[in-house]
Amino acid sequence: MPATVEVRFKGIRKDYFRWPDENEPLRLRDAVIVETDRGLDFGRVTAVGDTAAKKCSSCNTCSVGVASGPPDTSEGLKPVLRMASQEEIKQANDLRRQEDEIRRSVAEKARTHALALRVSDTEWQWDRKKLTIFFTAEQRVDFRALVRELAGQYRTRIELRQIGVRDEAARIGGVGRCGREYCCSTWLSDLSPVSLSLAKDQHLSLNPAQISGGCGRLLCCLRYEHEFYVAARKRFPKEGKTLRTGRGPEKVVAVDIFRERVFLRHDEQGPRTVLLTDLKLELESVGETLPLPAERPARAAVPVPPPPAPKPPSTTPSPSTGEETDPVRRKRRRRRSRRGRRPDGESPPSAPES
Repeated sequence: MPATVEVRFKGIRKDYFRWPDENEPLRLRDAVIVETDRGLDFGRVTAVGDTAAKKCSSCNTCSVGVASGPPDTSEGLKPVLRMASQEEIKQANDLRRQEDEIRRSVAEKARTHALALRVSDTEWQWDRKKLTIFFTAEQRVDFRALVRELAGQYRTRIELRQIGVRDEAARIGGVGRCGREYCCSTWLSDLSPVSLSLAKDQHLSLNPAQISGGCGRLLCCLRYEHEFYVAARKRFPKEGKTLRTGRGPEKVVAVDIFRERVFLRHDEQGPRTVLLTDLKLELESVGETLPLPAERPARAAVPVPPPPAPKPPSTTPSPSTGEETDPVRRKRRRRRSRRGRRPDGESPPSAPES
């Protein structure tokens, strides 16, 4: 059975293919030549076998990836054409070295055309049939004249693609405040939206300079670390809660979920720091239990009463006028009277003879 492989290209772009040769399996970091929508491209293998099949089944970017995870996802994938030779690897490296010079040239041409954009990166397709230029801009930019000039210079298809500041940081790369390389440019391929409420749940400072990344947006780690912080704080008492310990009533000032410490303060004896396990034993000795943050109860579904059934139109005569109250029947009677017939069925009087 053909094996599913994950191939990553420049930046965070990746795709899934199948490797038909079972006798010579692919390994990680192998260079391969694959067929894309507009020609041949060069990439590196980043996952093979069951790992790649699982990642492909959880991907919803194409008709092959299904959330339920089919047993074999390699049937609808394009095959890997071949492993890249040393000459093809050299050609790909030469194209990568040219891209930085092309980026500076495109940025200079954009200033010549007075375009309000910033060129972030350029990417050659391996067969040189397409040149993709990534840029950021605050508003819509008319770059048709720039595309015509670049197409005449490089004799290939030019694609200008506008990206956001987070995608720009993922393509350029850098070192974050944690001392490690950006998550978005290494392993985090899904840039989920990050809101300020995540920083509030983790009790972080709301200073934008401390919770923002190199792109100027909120840190991506606030999203994928949120579940850990929420689950860890359920083991600690809530800040501001008053506990009855062996020293008397003490107020919880703060908690340290990494060192499992609780900071308490007594009105007369002052503050102190105690381990979470020691605090539990101390509360049990005085007959108290550790109060944990209560979870929000789920809202009960309120039954919606069915709409009342429409009442049938009444055909009984009105007590005041003796006429029928049904509007449809009244309309019919008026229509017949306009045509010259009386409601009781009698014909109208004839005109006098001259």
